[in-house]
Amino acid sequence: MPTGLVSVGCLCRLLPASHGEGVKVLSALAVSPFATCPGLFQPSAAQDGLLLRLRIPGGLLTVPQCEAISDLADQFGGGYVEVTNRANVQIRELQAGITTEMLDRLQNLDLAAPIAAVDSLRNIMCSPTAGIDRQQLLDTRPFVAAWNRYLTTRPDFAVLSPKFSVCFDGGEAVSVRDRPNDISLVAVKIGEAVWFRLHLNLGERGAAPCDVKVLIKPEESLQVLSAIAEIYRDYTSAIDTTKRRKPRLKELLHDWGVENFLQAVARHLPFPLQRSERTDNVSLTNGYQHLAIHSQRQTGLSYIGTILPLGRLETQQLRGLATLAAHYGSGILRFTPWQNVLLPDLQTSQIAVVQQKVEQLGLHTSATHPQSAIVACSGTTGCKSSATNTQADALALVTYLEQHIALDCPINIHFSGCEKSCAQHHTSDIALVGVAQNGYEAYHVYVGEDASDEDSAKFGRSLYQNYAFTQLPGLVEQMLRVYQNQRLHSQETFKHFVKRHTIAELQQILSSSSDCGLMGVKG
Repeated sequence: MPTGLVSVGCLCRLLPASHGEGVKVLSALAVSPFATCPGLFQPSAAQDGLLLRLRIPGGLLTVPQCEAISDLADQFGGGYVEVTNRANVQIRELQAGITTEMLDRLQNLDLAAPIAAVDSLRNIMCSPTAGIDRQQLLDTRPFVAAWNRYLTTRPDFAVLSPKFSVCFDGGEAVSVRDRPNDISLVAVKIGEAVWFRLHLNLGERGAAPCDVKVLIKPEESLQVLSAIAEIYRDYTSAIDTTKRRKPRLKELLHDWGVENFLQAVARHLPFPLQRSERTDNVSLTNGYQHLAIHSQRQTGLSYIGTILPLGRLETQQLRGLATLAAHYGSGILRFTPWQNVLLPDLQTSQIAVVQQKVEQLGLHTSATHPQSAIVACSGTTGCKSSATNTQADALALVTYLEQHIALDCPINIHFSGCEKSCAQHHTSDIALVGVAQNGYEAYHVYVGEDASDEDSAKFGRSLYQNYAFTQLPGLVEQMLRVYQNQRLHSQETFKHFVKRHTIAELQQILSSSSDCGLMGVKG
């Protein structure tokens, strides 16, 4: 067996016996009374119809699964799918529940849990380059698969918050350790051995989990997760959730304290928890290696990271990508937490041919394309809380930028229709927050991070308020030109650039650049 790879069968045998057999649920779907965390068995009502969500553990999809999802969207939804920031798949515009035949098909393909009650638990995350990343310490895919099988056959875990989330990071260059999850197991190398470090989310919404100074042998990791889940289950079961929402794991941690919680976990285990004072303080930067062409750890193979405009794929595009995966790759697609898709296991000698065929589907692969890092919530077409049509506005901005400026690095622009920031929980380069302003669409404009106002810290520092969308594309172009012309060097990021200036200075620079006529059409 390759170093760092643990048998899935071995992992499953280490787990306690499940509390019941999976039973197929073939009844009509019920609409959830809650607006958050829609699943397959409990869709949520949205402005454009019902919204259901499929869990895709690790973001990995086979060709038959792609075909089933495409059929689901074509027959019952709007003929497209959305990839979420947890690499889940959403189907929108359903006008009624799906048939029992379709539900049976989804369950047979492992696209639906065998027990309806646990289907809505959040997706299990791993790096989209798990198993193929040249930097990885171990392949986390077997851990994702084993934990998913265990989780979906535990009806007693239905009491947990549907936001209960677990992440496995194998030390890849395309890291997911900073993504917001309740629990992250992060691979580290100590001497010649590979361990997982336990990270728990103690912070605010969207915060990365914190290292709690515990080392776990990979082969014992699922037992630790099981112990955590059972303690969390017992804590939740003691609360009357008919009168309040289900508690998050971080509420338990704040209630008990991290040390008391870890001691409780240790009492559930047949082995001691290994403590380590060494803190894993790795500084991460998103190198956008989930986009474009990159070599794999397997000799002669490469992958192509492909942009999905605002995370959306028409079903004909999904079918086309699945066909390419079957013909040129290993029959697998990988969705990412950045709402993109990877085509892995391609012969490097055929990479140019595959890239051309991807572009023929109307998709781009360059990390510097304006679409590469633009994020938007569903907007007024899908959400009653939104003040603006963020989807249409984001696409209009992309079209404008394509025609007016050439980017040389990815710029993360986040459209949010309200203050909830559903589409992206962490700060962006530029955040545009929708507001209703005397009958026309407007946006508050934020840049960078480190806001002094805690209420707006999730968006950054406030640059302009109530900016009419009709003028917004020109402003964004102007901001990007100023950044390109005045940054210290080509490696200085947009965030670092704006951090060097006060808001008053930035406004003065933008005003001066407007007077000097920096805006124009891309040549």
